[in-house]
Amino acid sequence: MLASLRHLSFRIFAVAAASLLIAVACLAQQRALTADDYARAEKSMGYNTNPLVLRAGVRATWLPGERFWYRVTTENGNEFMLVDPARGTRGPAFDHAKVAAALSTAAGTKYDAFKLPFQQIDFSADGKTISFNVERRRWTCDVQGNQCTATADTGGNRTGGQRGGRGGGGFAGAPSMATSPDGKRVAFVRDYNLWVRDVATGKETQLTTDGVKDFGYATNNAGWTKSDAPVVAWSPDSKKIATLQHDGRGVGEMYLVDTRVGHPNLQAWKYPLPGDDKIFTIERVIIDVDAARVVRLKMPADPHRSTLCDHIVCGGVWADVQWGADSTQLAFVSTSRDHKEAKFRVADAATGTVRDVLEEKVATFFESGNGRVNWRFLPASNEIIWFSERDNWGQLYLYDLQSGKLKHQITTGDGNVTQLLRVDEQNRSLYFLGVGKEKGRDPYFRHLYRIGFDGKGLKLLSPEDGDHDITLSPAGQYFTDSYSKPDVPPIANLRDAEGKLLETLEKADISRLTATGWKPPQPITVKARDGVTDLYGLMFKPTNLDPNKKYPIINHIYAGPQTGSVAGRSFNAGRGDAQAIAELGFIVVEIDGMGTPWRSKKFHEAWYSEMGDNTLPDQVTAMKQLAQRYAWIDIERAGIYGHSGGGNATAAAMFQYPDFFKVGVAQAGNHDNREYEDDWAEKWQGLLTRKPDGTTNYDNQANQLIAKNLKGKLLLAHGTLDNNVPPYSTLLVVNELIKANKDFDLIMFPNRPHGFGSEAYMTRRRWDYFVKNLLGAEPPKEFELHTPAQAGPLGFGN
Repeated sequence: MLASLRHLSFRIFAVAAASLLIAVACLAQQRALTADDYARAEKSMGYNTNPLVLRAGVRATWLPGERFWYRVTTENGNEFMLVDPARGTRGPAFDHAKVAAALSTAAGTKYDAFKLPFQQIDFSADGKTISFNVERRRWTCDVQGNQCTATADTGGNRTGGQRGGRGGGGFAGAPSMATSPDGKRVAFVRDYNLWVRDVATGKETQLTTDGVKDFGYATNNAGWTKSDAPVVAWSPDSKKIATLQHDGRGVGEMYLVDTRVGHPNLQAWKYPLPGDDKIFTIERVIIDVDAARVVRLKMPADPHRSTLCDHIVCGGVWADVQWGADSTQLAFVSTSRDHKEAKFRVADAATGTVRDVLEEKVATFFESGNGRVNWRFLPASNEIIWFSERDNWGQLYLYDLQSGKLKHQITTGDGNVTQLLRVDEQNRSLYFLGVGKEKGRDPYFRHLYRIGFDGKGLKLLSPEDGDHDITLSPAGQYFTDSYSKPDVPPIANLRDAEGKLLETLEKADISRLTATGWKPPQPITVKARDGVTDLYGLMFKPTNLDPNKKYPIINHIYAGPQTGSVAGRSFNAGRGDAQAIAELGFIVVEIDGMGTPWRSKKFHEAWYSEMGDNTLPDQVTAMKQLAQRYAWIDIERAGIYGHSGGGNATAAAMFQYPDFFKVGVAQAGNHDNREYEDDWAEKWQGLLTRKPDGTTNYDNQANQLIAKNLKGKLLLAHGTLDNNVPPYSTLLVVNELIKANKDFDLIMFPNRPHGFGSEAYMTRRRWDYFVKNLLGAEPPKEFELHTPAQAGPLGFGN
């Protein structure tokens, strides 16, 4: 009996000892991260890393005579360089020291030669003076730096970092304006009507008189975004303006209220949603400026749609509108509400008669390029350059302008034409950016090509293996080419139209960056959900990675469908906070899954009408493959985060894969696209249809309908004045989580619009959330990030 008791006591002691050891081990694992750990991670943020990169970011601004200038960061600071390819010269664009001294004297403020308060300059016609904006004043200095004078009050909020042109024109209190090609007049909107102002005299002329609220001329409003800049296209002879009357009458409204003591301010504006009976439409008009005569095109109103983006203004340009060189004809493309039909039309500028030339219908969505409209109106040769993905790749086609019949396909084979940069009608040659055409290279790398109208003579003009950022000269004689990879810094070259290397302008110097211990992300390739298709991405690892340890893996996601998670393949020393998070003890990945652009049409439309997919099957299988490849990845501790569309995907991941993703941070998510702008959703999900049982074809993308599946830790965040993705989208999810009695965390940022993801507080809370809940460590209490006052966004998408 005694022996049995002794044996039992020993067993109890052994169990207790084992339990104590486990508890000690758990406590050891749940270590506390210090402020020094966070400070070391913060060193990887772009505002700390980018200033350490010298002689990068070369982007040419071309001048008359095929010269150009660019601004570059050197050992001294910021320098402006002027290049004349024809003469083979390259040097300072002006005397930096003397201009700084002259400007200091004139402005009464001390300026350093290599820390001048402007980033953009405009040369005079003779090249003897430069002009620039500093805060609210326009300055002109001679390039020798003898004198600087203030020439005008810009009257707006343009600073030295903004470019002249649209946005002031030198008139006090001037609204956003569009300058005519000859520079003599500017067009602007006042009280829902279009006006022009003579630049020399200041005389104003009202061109339209019947514009009213919600039915104004040239007004710029897509619901999710709006601007004071007029939607116009000046004719080449500066005598006509193509514009529109924007019809928002009867369109539903969106509402937001600010947070303040006392009565809040109500914001109310037109914001159409999927399935609405009434959406924005546009009535196209052409205005004879001298006669102030409005010619309304003889056609029904078009849906407020383009072939390029979810607005009719894409990249600051009215998309799908092109004048003929003689200013007598206007070509444009009308896009159907569901983006499945595109009609190429030509209007007579004098009579308003419209002729349909060609039409393309697709089963999913039609696009005319990536970042640029790729069709061209060529009345001189009675031809059209058309873009289509009908053979599964983005190709160029040549059509007859009169008959609308296809002459022949211009580009062929795998890979896409992404942007048609130049049409040389005289030599019948096309210059375009393409991806996926060079075997053995990353299919996202952009290269410059030339090809004949006849589809012959395809020539690669940017031969190096890398992503090429190209800027063509106005006459097409030269181009600058800054090429790099995510893990290889850029080299900027100057080449002629044949691709011949004329000069290496700059080679990026990252020695100061690498001296800090910085390491680039690792490019990765994995298989998609089908086990066949290659997917490409980046992996961020701790710079002090110990291969004998296990690291949780976090997915930084933006599912698209208009872009992907990686967001560019050029060199970037600070990609959001991915590397910073990695430095806290994680592996971070960004993977462009199926359903995102730049690859084949089949790849891009992989989950058309199934937006709840969010590339998640690809993300999960990719992360598992990486864990099999690298023993130091702990696939049992998987997290995910993203902003906007990435916030949507993050919540979807937590609800669809609750046993895989343990922690998520979902910011500003469009969790149900029925609560988001109509153009976006109806392009990617299709037109809303309601079934007899009350369900819809949009139910498969509504996160709140599956919120009850949550098992892990989820932090939701939204800005209360988000006029892009209204905060009600997140509150729909919150409501269902409460109904399901689920624990979750929520931050509502008072009075913040869509881009709060770059705020120091959100960044720190994101880090804390992963450290505490995925790493199992205690974060330092209320660590304060030292972000510069003018720090840019972290790179989160829409």
